[in-house]
Amino acid sequence: MGKFKFFIPLRVRFAETDAQGHVFFGHYLTYFDEALTQYQHAIGFTYQDFLDAGVDFFYIHAECDYKSRAFFEQVLNVHARVGNIGNSSVTFEFAIHKEHDDEWVATGKIVAVVIDPQTKKPVRVPEMFREAVAKFEIQNS
Repeated sequence: MGKFKFFIPLRVRFAETDAQGHVFFGHYLTYFDEALTQYQHAIGFTYQDFLDAGVDFFYIHAECDYKSRAFFEQVLNVHARVGNIGNSSVTFEFAIHKEHDDEWVATGKIVAVVIDPQTKKPVRVPEMFREAVAKFEIQNS
């Protein structure tokens, strides 16, 4: 998955585990979403900044590949980055590993399409977002 410059630690809550005692598979997408939100804060261009720029975005694709299991009380480092910015789409990439031994737990991505809030039609990704991503990724190299 290459080098990530951003991550958040998340402690697995009991409610996120299933009858087998490990994290229920669907919660990894929630972890990705939380890391995406915090990544946007880190780069200085939040969801509210998209709205202030007169656009919104929808998730149109999500995927997760599972590498190992995580359990209640384990701390997971959830890494996030922008893998690609297209004309109207942004691909966010994620990787999760266990804090205590760096064992990879999951990898994945979410693709979002930037839209006009009135028409719901795709529009160009704001330049300010593109610049915020480039600045963050270069400064943290």
